[in-house]
Amino acid sequence: MNFVYIFGIFALAAFFLQAILGFQQIKHFNHAYQTLRKKGKVAIGRRSGKFKAGTLVLFAVTDGGQILDARKMQGVTVLAKFHSMPKYVGEDIHYLDTYNPLVRKENKLLQQAMENAREVFLRVEVGNYQEEKPMSPIGAAANQLQLWKNQIKMKLKGSV
Repeated sequence: MNFVYIFGIFALAAFFLQAILGFQQIKHFNHAYQTLRKKGKVAIGRRSGKFKAGTLVLFAVTDGGQILDARKMQGVTVLAKFHSMPKYVGEDIHYLDTYNPLVRKENKLLQQAMENAREVFLRVEVGNYQEEKPMSPIGAAANQLQLWKNQIKMKLKGSV
């Protein structure tokens, strides 16, 4: 067989394996979320990683902010799974910030995900939470081009 055909078969197999494992990870997330949802409200914190490990944190929380259960998922691949965080059970989510001694012991990405979960919980509690939609890659490129255009205009005006 030709090398191109072998490479194509390998690429398709890798794509389908990625899709299957991604589907399994989504099923695992849904199961963890439903388990925590039965206990109370769920605060979800995330810290996406482009080249670093992505991190998700789920906190089952009472109306007063006491954590009933805590789980984290951290990893680079679709093989990452949720793991329990028993030391946070009983803590108040209002105080899970970078000054909390428990939070300080965690890695930076997990700290940022926990801070995100706390922030979202507080905003929902106050009643002013709006989901922020990320900008599309085309929109980001158009934004960057507009910025460059404005910078060139400013430089030309300064030299005249």
